[in-house]
Amino acid sequence: MHKHVALNGDDLAMDSTFIKQLLKGECSEHFPELKGKRGVLFSNTTLAKFIEEEFRHDNFELTKSYGRSIRTLSSGEQKKALLEFLMDKQPGFIILDNPFDALDVASVKHLKAQLESIANKMTVIQVFKRKSDLLPFIKHAMRVDNGEVVFADGIKQYLEKYEPEAEMHFSIEIPGPLNGQDVSYNELIKLSDVSVKYRERQILNKINWTIKTGEFWQLKGPNGSGKTTILTMINGDNPKAFGQNIELFGRRKGTGESVWEIKKKIGYFTPSMMELFKRRHTVEQMVISGFHDSIGLYHRPSEIQKHVANEWLKVLGLADKGNRAFVDLSQVHRRMVLIARAMIKHPPLLILDEPSTGLDDKSAALLSALINKIAAESQSAILYVSHRTEPDLKPTFVFELKPTENGSVGEVVM
Repeated sequence: MHKHVALNGDDLAMDSTFIKQLLKGECSEHFPELKGKRGVLFSNTTLAKFIEEEFRHDNFELTKSYGRSIRTLSSGEQKKALLEFLMDKQPGFIILDNPFDALDVASVKHLKAQLESIANKMTVIQVFKRKSDLLPFIKHAMRVDNGEVVFADGIKQYLEKYEPEAEMHFSIEIPGPLNGQDVSYNELIKLSDVSVKYRERQILNKINWTIKTGEFWQLKGPNGSGKTTILTMINGDNPKAFGQNIELFGRRKGTGESVWEIKKKIGYFTPSMMELFKRRHTVEQMVISGFHDSIGLYHRPSEIQKHVANEWLKVLGLADKGNRAFVDLSQVHRRMVLIARAMIKHPPLLILDEPSTGLDDKSAALLSALINKIAAESQSAILYVSHRTEPDLKPTFVFELKPTENGSVGEVVM
């Protein structure tokens, strides 16, 4: 009988000393049964290394049997290929790093079945952030903070001890727009009978959807259903939008508007943006940069811009961190700052693309509370895109993409 363990900790990184020693079977104090064994790491970090290797050196080691580039596979297919590759190495045990991130319901179900089979053959250690992601066969839990084990007991005892806090609130009202808000059009986005095909594959089939000023929408659907296709047609990056019956901010798509004119009306955040901000700009500078749509701050801000930025920091509860380096903040605080940056001009439309990916339950609840507050206190419409339903998020409407043989169809489900 193998002992399977759930592993958790504040910002427990896969390149930390603890994880490196564990993979080498050198954590005998806490994992004596793994002494001398070699483990493998099933993680997005591992996947990213294979993607980079393929891109730089045309090394298709991970997808030889597929005959395709790993970049052309869906998230579910990529993880399936990685798991097969790692199991071929016949490891002594496996560490799973948030294995269900970015997967839809069907892919999660399939991966769970594979992992249950693996658990019969070797020890499984699951690094988790979401209680709902815990694998049912895991009965033990461990918490690691700053490289030290601070808890080791049963999974039930762990969940009782580290129960997330009650619903979170932000008490200070968000600052209003500096220069007023253009509300000359009520319908911000209107898609009428929009169909999209890539080569022989139909992606979207007669999508009809209207987003109006101040509305709060969630766009959901399984991987590959066309969520990204719709987003790129809205923000101006997809040539498939031309020739379609699409109206953006009161104007028919393809009637002479520039991509930059469209982007000026959209605030945007996705977690991958954090990779763009690696210089040591201060937290205050990061929020102010939203006035200029720049990566960092390269203009001397006015006093009123600094005032508005600091009012946003008060809302976030980060007023005392304005002079700290943005990169030194926690993961959830960096995301909150970038959402404030996207909102500082009160754009007609705020797009949040998988904003809670990779967060734990407490951090996801905090982010959801901020998004709910923005929806309640601004005229900006919000388009929240995710395959995951956040229990604390309160969208007014949900537009769901449902795949069929002839492409995804859309339906308002609430």
